[in-house]
Amino acid sequence: MNARTFADTLAKTVEELACPESYKDLYHEHSDGVPLPSGDVLHKIIELARGILFPGYYGRSSINTNTLKFHLGVYTEQLYSLLVTQIQAGLSFSKFEDTGAVFAAYSQTTINTEMRRMAEARAIEFISRLPELRRVLATDVMAAFNGDPAAKNYGEIISCYPVIKELTIYRIAHELWTLDVPLIPRMLTEIAHSETGIDIHPGATIGEYFTIDHGTGVVIGETCIIGNNVKLYQGVTLGAKSFPLDANGNPIKGVPRHPILEDNVIVYSNASILGRIRIGRGAVIGGNIWVTQDVPAGASITQKR
Repeated sequence: MNARTFADTLAKTVEELACPESYKDLYHEHSDGVPLPSGDVLHKIIELARGILFPGYYGRSSINTNTLKFHLGVYTEQLYSLLVTQIQAGLSFSKFEDTGAVFAAYSQTTINTEMRRMAEARAIEFISRLPELRRVLATDVMAAFNGDPAAKNYGEIISCYPVIKELTIYRIAHELWTLDVPLIPRMLTEIAHSETGIDIHPGATIGEYFTIDHGTGVVIGETCIIGNNVKLYQGVTLGAKSFPLDANGNPIKGVPRHPILEDNVIVYSNASILGRIRIGRGAVIGGNIWVTQDVPAGASITQKR
């Protein structure tokens, strides 16, 4: 290809890409001085949070009981600062869908100032929840250890097991989700999905002492409710059976459409539990089966021969 042909092709391609019809619904115009949330910064937030929640396993390896309080203070201050910038960026992205009318008469500078205030309030509230977050994650570590005879100690669980890497990020994302932080919770759980092969929506509600053995291929949908002491195996799907549509044929968002698993449920590998059904307390769901109806407490559901 000669230089003239390349120049013509380049000009034609750019012209087509710049056509408004080409990028409709695929283009985001940034607010003044507020970019989209950063994947790189969110990775830093995850590492800082892990260093706070599991000191010594993540963050500085030289940490000891004499320096622990100092390092936790430094990490927490850094975490707060990064969270504020990212939450503000997420609020900018959302274009104040729920509160836009309030800001319609104000300048962009005033709006950015208010976004900053909102971001700071959400970040402070998240920081205040870190002790409880650690307490719940400790129950997950215990469940993983007790559920795997191959595990030698808690350190192995914290350092190596994908379920704890996943649940740490999911539980962070879920707290941000409950604080109405837009976009960032989904970005965080997609980072976890890429890292572990486990896909948990940040909107799902998961109780204490939760574990997933192996983990690869597990999917947990947005409106799932999971009780305490529940164990899943690899390949389990807790999904939706169908999507209700409005009068125009568009999916209705936000309706409960995923399963409820009560306390002490076990679901074995590659089972698919679909729709807003209830799996009763202590039930056992066998592997490689399709469940679309309620299961009573204590029942054991397996393939028929």
